[in-house]
Amino acid sequence: MNPGLRKLFRDGTADASAIDTFISENQFPLVDGRDITFVWRGEATNVYLRCWISGLDTAQPFQRLSESDLWAVTIELPPESRIEYKFEVVSGDTRQLVLDPLNEVRAHDPFGANSVCQGAGYRRPGWTLEDPLARSGTLKTMRIRSRVFGDTRTTRVYLPARFRENARYPLLVVHDGDDYLKFAQLKTVLDNLITGLEIPSMVVALTQSDDRLSEYAADKRHADYLVEELLPGLSKRFPLIDDPAARGVMGASFGGVATLHAAWRHPGVFGNLLLQSGSYAFSDLGRHQRGPVFDPVVEFMNRFREAPGKPAERVYMSCGIYESLIYENRSLLPKLQAQGIDVLYEEARDAHNWENWRDRLRNGLSWLYPGPVWMVYE
Repeated sequence: MNPGLRKLFRDGTADASAIDTFISENQFPLVDGRDITFVWRGEATNVYLRCWISGLDTAQPFQRLSESDLWAVTIELPPESRIEYKFEVVSGDTRQLVLDPLNEVRAHDPFGANSVCQGAGYRRPGWTLEDPLARSGTLKTMRIRSRVFGDTRTTRVYLPARFRENARYPLLVVHDGDDYLKFAQLKTVLDNLITGLEIPSMVVALTQSDDRLSEYAADKRHADYLVEELLPGLSKRFPLIDDPAARGVMGASFGGVATLHAAWRHPGVFGNLLLQSGSYAFSDLGRHQRGPVFDPVVEFMNRFREAPGKPAERVYMSCGIYESLIYENRSLLPKLQAQGIDVLYEEARDAHNWENWRDRLRNGLSWLYPGPVWMVYE
């Protein structure tokens, strides 16, 4: 137990005013090296910590402290860890998932919000925060009539500050681009890294799918749309460098599958891949255990593992150590390296979420697209 809590209840109980003072004088959760103590205050039948860390029980029970309305649970978390969580509060027959009312740090995703635990040594990278001195790029919208899908697709396009029609720019295509903007602060990251000369001024196409679990699951239509329709449309509208070395595609989770599949289906088109926590499920023997939505992914990954070819020259990969997909991502690394692909692989003490992917963007982008500041040091 946290030393402060132990002291508070050293006589076996604590009155309401002492608990009020303790709460006002501390930040939550309580971080003591590797020990993280979560605290809930209120009347309940039971309280559970709900966090999504592979290898750790999803529900960790709180203990009521003496006869008070204060509850606590302590878990061990290595330094520089970051996890997202909620509390499950049980009152009779009612169960409710709630954010931690004592912790104002939040993370958001398409499903809502989670509370964030920042372990000892973790700090949100400064380059993910808005810098008033950074030059701001602009977002444009373009629409492409797709023969492959039989519809019209909308893509937002990031143009760097000081964009000029008579220049030529590298291109990056981003799966789930709107989500990267909203939940991983991608525009802020691009503005900061370009202003700091860590990456070159570049054009970034932000794709989005209304049916991503189908289209991103190694769907040949999607791969063909990227290469045969989106890329020509972008090249016609924007001044791009016509060289695979200046062209890349990226994605996270199922977007990582779509990225790898498109480059594999159309080798030589993309010189750079940025893969984050890819859902690279496969089966060496028997049937996989991830559900029917993964069936086309497993079929593709099994084929890829047998004949990977050379989908790109350079690949940046990242994955959270606390993800269930860590094994699949680690298994992909030697397959890529065996093809002579230059791979930078990183792991983080985080899980399958947008802020994990946000925190890796600087390393991934500046390695695949090094700007002038890195050229000097190299």
